[in-house]
Parts: sequence; structure tokens; C-alpha cells
Amino acid sequence: MLFVLGTIGIVLFMVGVLVLVGRSYPGSSAELVHWEPTRSPEVEAQNEIDDVRQMLEAQNEMRRRRGAREMTAADLEAEVAKDERLRLRGPFEQDW
Repeated sequence: MLFVLGTIGIVLFMVGVLVLVGRSYPGSSAELVHWEPTRSPEVEAQNEIDDVRQMLEAQNEMRRRRGAREMTAADLEAEVAKDERLRLRGPFEQDW
């Protein structure tokens, strides 16, 4: 029984020390662990734009093989807006 109480006491002591250090540190938690974002928001936005462009090109390549009309960026934006409106309406208000 003494071993169990000692082990619990040591664990609680260690947690207490960590909480105390975290509370008394003058900076933020991110500074405490030296966390920095790996990429800037501008780079993330450019990556998203590049991803959409590449997916549109790949889809248009498949459409050309089938003989279907190519999709433009405006077509894609209209489709996304339509899907977003349907999503916001909820699952039970679909146009059938």
C-alpha cells in the first residue's frame, strides 16, 4: 500500500511541477515549446490555388478523353456555390 501511495504522490508532484512551470512562464505556450508554423498563410493559400488548378486540369483531361466539354474555373465556382447552398439547407430540404 505504501508503494502505491508513493507512486501516486510522485506522479502528482511531477504534474504539479509541470503546471507550476507552465503558469509561471512569462511567454505563451507556443514559445515554451518553440513552436512556429511551418508555412505562412500566404503559402498555404497559394498551395490551395495550385491544388484546385491541378485538379481542374486533370478533370478536363478526363473530359477531353470522353469527348465532353471542358470545365472552366467559372463553371467550377458555380458548382461549388450550388453545392454549398445545398449543404447549408440541410439534408432534408433537397431539390428532387
